[in-house]
Amino acid sequence: KAHFQRCLVHVMRNICAKVRVDDRGKIMNEFKQVHQQTNKEEATAVLHDFYTKWGKVYSHVIRSLKDIEPDLLVFYNYPKQIRASIYSTNMIESFNNVIKRKAKPKAEFPK
Repeated sequence: KAHFQRCLVHVMRNICAKVRVDDRGKIMNEFKQVHQQTNKEEATAVLHDFYTKWGKVYSHVIRSLKDIEPDLLVFYNYPKQIRASIYSTNMIESFNNVIKRKAKPKAEFPK
């Protein structure tokens, strides 16, 4: 089965929207550890520790993360040199916006 990469930045934003303000800093710092690991096994271990720690308080968040877990760590299948540019789709989205803006016809002298 093929998996596509979920943008971890967007996943983090979604988590922020679903947790208490007092817990956001702690949760985000711990979730950031997932993409900072050296390999997929370490990242999976960190992610499961995250589930264990926050599962009782934020079961709905953990449940949704477990549903997309296969798609969260796809970037570990690629060489370390390019992981930083693909764990987030921000670069791709930015590039697509530039293309849209340039491709949109502009009428400088309307009739």
